[in-house]
Amino acid sequence: MAEYFVVPDADFNVARIPDELTDEQALYATDSMSTGLAAAEQANIPLGGTVAVFAQGAVGLSVTAGARLLGAGTVITTATRPLNARLSAQFGSDLVINPRHEDAINKIRDVVGQHGVDCAIEALGTHETFEQAVRATKAGGTVVNAGYHGWQATGPLPIPLVSFGFGMGGKTIRAMLCPGGSERLQRLFRLMVNKRIDPTPMTTHRFGFGDAAKAFDLLASRADGIIKPLITY
Repeated sequence: MAEYFVVPDADFNVARIPDELTDEQALYATDSMSTGLAAAEQANIPLGGTVAVFAQGAVGLSVTAGARLLGAGTVITTATRPLNARLSAQFGSDLVINPRHEDAINKIRDVVGQHGVDCAIEALGTHETFEQAVRATKAGGTVVNAGYHGWQATGPLPIPLVSFGFGMGGKTIRAMLCPGGSERLQRLFRLMVNKRIDPTPMTTHRFGFGDAAKAFDLLASRADGIIKPLITY
């Protein structure tokens, strides 16, 4: 929230926003969209493969869009809020499960078979959703953790050993941070310029700079109907 700032190694970390993009579109490439698409990339999604995405906040929605871009044949997501569920379908989910109303693991297996999905991505940051991601993934599949667990962690992140095959099920678990850099930003801009992805439906509220504190309070409230407030100067 500064008027000026220093960018170390600017030649490698700064990218010019194409004229075809709005500042709002470009903003998503610096965080949520980059994180979600990177999680989908890390999942090694086979062409026509099955993917489960646990949680559909801004990162989870970006994962869903990324899975579709990378050629997933079936994308199954979980969402508890109506708006997030609607956007999940819009971003490419074939089936949205409300885990408050039905058992997500059983529903996933009903759809893809008892062995589970090729890849599962955790995008919330809770022990429960991480465990579900491991359980939903078939032997030899890939689990990607894109959620931040530090906000509620009280101990090490547990791995469900039975679902993990006691280390002999061939499941790969990966974790990642939001990748940046000039080259990556240009790739994400290219996706938006050519209309492969449009992140702006995730903007649910708009605030002027003078109301920035209200925007942060609203986001922290996690009330229904909120995904991303946009602050403009």
